[in-house]
Amino acid sequence: MLDTVGPELQVVNKSEKEISLEADATVVLTPDQDKEASASLLPINFHGLAQSVNPGDQIYIGQYLFTGRETTSVWLEVSDLRGDDVVCLIKSSASLKGSLFTLHVYRIHVELPILSDWDKDVIRKWGVKNKIDFISLAYTRHAEDVRHAREFLAEVGLDQTQIIAKIENIEGVTHYDEILKEADGIMVARGNLGMDLPAEKVFLFQKAAIYKCNMAGKPAIVTRVVDTMTTNLRPTRAEATDVANAVLDGCDAILLGAETQRGLYPVQAISTVCKICAEAEKVYNQAQYFKKAVKYVAEPLLHMESIAISAVRTAIKVNAAVIIVFTSTGRTARLIAKYRPTMPVLNVVIPRVKSNSIKWSLTGVFETRQTLLVRGLFPFLASLTSAADSESRRSNEPVLQVAIDYCKKAGIVNHHDRVAVCQKVGDASVVKVLELDD
Repeated sequence: MLDTVGPELQVVNKSEKEISLEADATVVLTPDQDKEASASLLPINFHGLAQSVNPGDQIYIGQYLFTGRETTSVWLEVSDLRGDDVVCLIKSSASLKGSLFTLHVYRIHVELPILSDWDKDVIRKWGVKNKIDFISLAYTRHAEDVRHAREFLAEVGLDQTQIIAKIENIEGVTHYDEILKEADGIMVARGNLGMDLPAEKVFLFQKAAIYKCNMAGKPAIVTRVVDTMTTNLRPTRAEATDVANAVLDGCDAILLGAETQRGLYPVQAISTVCKICAEAEKVYNQAQYFKKAVKYVAEPLLHMESIAISAVRTAIKVNAAVIIVFTSTGRTARLIAKYRPTMPVLNVVIPRVKSNSIKWSLTGVFETRQTLLVRGLFPFLASLTSAADSESRRSNEPVLQVAIDYCKKAGIVNHHDRVAVCQKVGDASVVKVLELDD
């Protein structure tokens, strides 16, 4: 996953010298980037700031933004406007290090492109080379931002790359429904969002956003969960509960940022969050969720939606140990995972050879990796030779045996367990139940 900068307001420190700001002093924010950054003057990348703020407004600047106790970020209050310059009173002492610092102003519209020139350059040079699976689109404000990013990805040959829209300001919240329809997934970026929304409103949006993702069958990611572990071995009780509640709300993934990027205990942070997630999964009420999700879907059901519901319902009725689903694009597997079955879903991706009369290409690798982001899915890429002949492609029997053997070795199934299988046979979609013998 490549994380973009996007329309982010930034302080530009070309000399990269450390800047020490003292509380109760004054600092000027100027759009003139030719000037050198200092304790009294900070150049920024946005010419419209003076027209967007008023005296008394709060501004946050720093590498990781203001949390109330960090010394790597500073809290400013606008005191005066002088042409394009904004004069601010420094409210907290801090030391700013590096060449760029994020600047956040409460609820202002920023007229900057969704992909900066830097973003486009990195995507062309690094993203294309590494065939990135996802773009996390910073500061997504409306559906048009997602469409613009998708067009650019197609231009550079990354048309298979999925877009995860980051919701981190009030514009993204306001246009959330249209963004969700256009994006492949959502990231609730609570670090920035927590400054654009009142603290008491963040949980409400998080729950609503995750619920809508669940009903749409698109992955939801939550960020900023164990900030304390940046400098401590253990999370607070509130943070541990927060992680568990995110899982119980239905999120697909937890994204760690400062905890692993600059934290003192990155391995312990990952281990702790994994343990909390595992405990929360044990008490997640899948049966209740399944009924709610089925009730939410509009009738008449689409063909694939009907197959997914049938597969999950059958697996639950026969108490199957696993659902094995064959797919080429991953779409059927994602639909099955949407209904949160009580058992794991093994997503067997069958590779396909494609030709555009100029060159040959093999599909399956992107599709397999991308389903790793979906909760409950365990991707399995079949070899091309295992399903090469026409008879194998029709039945998938050789691949099915390999998949079952894999499940046995992984301890997912045991002797006499039942397995639900969802696959295409000719033009028909079939859900069948197998009982494993010795």
